[in-house]
Parts: sequence; structure tokens; C-alpha cells
Amino acid sequence: MSSVFGNCIKISIFGQSHSESIGVVIDGLKAGFKLNMDEIYAFMKRRAPGQNSVSTPRAEADEPHIISGLVDNITCGAPLCAIINNTNVRSKDYSKLKDVPRPAHSDLPAFFKHSGFNDIRGGGHFSARLTAPLCFAGAVCMQFLKKENIHIGAHIFSIKDICDKPFDNVSCSKKEIDSIKVAPKPLIDQSVWHLMEKTILDAKSKGDSVGGIIECACVGLKAGIGEPMFDGIENKISQSIFAIPAVKGIEFGRGFESTKLFGSENNDSFYFDKDNVLTKTNNHGGILGGLSSGMPIMFKVAFKPTPSISKEQDSVNLSTQKNEKLKIEGRHDPCVVVRAVPCVEAATAIAIYDLLLESRR
Repeated sequence: MSSVFGNCIKISIFGQSHSESIGVVIDGLKAGFKLNMDEIYAFMKRRAPGQNSVSTPRAEADEPHIISGLVDNITCGAPLCAIINNTNVRSKDYSKLKDVPRPAHSDLPAFFKHSGFNDIRGGGHFSARLTAPLCFAGAVCMQFLKKENIHIGAHIFSIKDICDKPFDNVSCSKKEIDSIKVAPKPLIDQSVWHLMEKTILDAKSKGDSVGGIIECACVGLKAGIGEPMFDGIENKISQSIFAIPAVKGIEFGRGFESTKLFGSENNDSFYFDKDNVLTKTNNHGGILGGLSSGMPIMFKVAFKPTPSISKEQDSVNLSTQKNEKLKIEGRHDPCVVVRAVPCVEAATAIAIYDLLLESRR
């Protein structure tokens, strides 16, 4: 079954890539909160496919239709349910994949888990198409967080070996986050986009794909939020982030790089700034012992290259039990990183808002 995320708010996502529709149910939202639907639509559009040369040509409006939970755009206490129609599917592109699984995809383990009855079209329930309702849920949570003066933003940190500038992990602010959201591309340094775009299009022209890293920041979260041992901030964010297909790694603060440092180099010294205790550096990424420290929460997410590529690959035929060559057809992103930026923001917002509510129990 599709799992439910959250302790105070419960989020369940349903549907398949080529089913009639996909959707989400959010239970536990406080009644009486007015949602800005224009902001939600704008957020959804950042993830939507078919908008440029570096994304899949599958064009979907990704407009959420509210089924329950709102009256005049105000939460009423009932579960908030939204569906998004799938309007541009080409299921025939996936007919041969029932027997011949795509390397690095969910096809093979899903076949064994569901005894061959898994929906192979577009990846079925394992598809990145399901990040559309994830983004709706995240956009809703962001509005609740915004009222608390908590803000979340992300940018492309790298595409293959082409890198953007990093966030200022000590003084990252709402202003810095907002400037990226209205920029032409989700980058701090817009000048690197032409190299990133060239890298993606070069791979695409060869029937290949590339991956990359997204850096995310959360600012405004006061110290002491989190529920160790199993519901610390790293735990909850990681669980939510790994709902995004193609994610293969996450690191907080200096992460793996901290293993090369001495403790005296990695430790962040405390100091008073008026009544607030801050740190001079932020190697810990805003999290100590699973709890927020009051510094910006900073982390990076690694995305593998899109597994669906048009280059011929080695696979197997599950019916004949013989080795077989596979050439994948259909419409696929040559790099998922560009459209995944709002997905990372959404997943983070869901985790942070749930933890914030839990801290008030």
C-alpha cells in the first residue's frame, strides 16, 4: 500500500503515472486557515513537465482540483483532498517493458513485489509523476509555515560537474530564498545555466542522461524543534525527501566532508547575539542531536541520472528467462534535477510542519 507520512498531519498520495488521475489526501490541517490558491498554482507550475528543452515533452497542466476540505478556500476541518488529471499519456510506449525491465528502475523489484501485476506504464505508482500531488501538499504546508515566519527554498547546486554558488549557510535569509524563486532559473549564479543546459542537452543528444545535486535551506525555525530518536529533524526530512524518485543521498551541513576535519575544525562555536544564541559557523547544518539549533537548516540532496535513456542497454526477458537488449522509447527528462527543486522544497515543508505541530502537543 502507499504509506501515510506524518504524525500530526497525515499525508497519503495515490494514483499512477498513466491512471485517470493522481492525488493526495491531507488530514489534520487546522480549520479556519485561508489558502492562497494562486500561490499554490504557481508553485505547482515550477514542477510541471513540458516547459522547456531540458524536460520531458509530456505536457500536463498539473492543476489541482479540490474534492474536499475547503469552503471558499478556507480549511474546514475535513481531510483536504486534491486530484490532478493525467491528460497526456502514451501508454503504448511501455508495452514491452512488462517483460523487459528497465535497468536502474523500479520495474524489476515491482514485478516481484506485485507478482507481475504492477502498472508498468510510465512507472506506475513509482513514477516521478507522483511528485505533483507531493508538491501540492508541500505548497499547503508552506503557507502554514509562512504564517510562522518559517521559509524554505532550494536551488540547483550542480548538474553533473557544473556547480552553482552555495547558500550562505550562516546568514541565509528569506530574501536570498525568495530571490531564487523569482529568478529565470533556480540558481544563485544565473551565469552557470548555459553550461548546465549544454551538459544536459549534450547527454540528451547521445540518448543519455545526467544527475546532480539540489541544496535546500530552511530559515526562521526556532531552536528545540525535533523529536529524537526516530523523529529528529534529519530523520523526518530524509524520510520525506526519499519519497522523491531518483534521490540517492542526503547530507546535512558539511556532511561527508566533515569526516576529513578535526573536531576543533568541525565544531561550531556559540556566541550571544542580544538574547539569541547563534554559532559563528554552521557545519552542523542547523541541527544538533536531531533538534533545530536556531541556525539555518542546510542540506544537499543527490539525484541519480534519469534511468530511462534511449541508449541500448542490457536487460532480461522475464517471460523467456533469456538475456535481451532494451532500447527505451517514450518521453523522459534527460535530467530530473531542474524540475525536482520544488519537490525538495515541498518534501521539506511537509516534514518541518509536522515536527512543528508535534512540538506543540
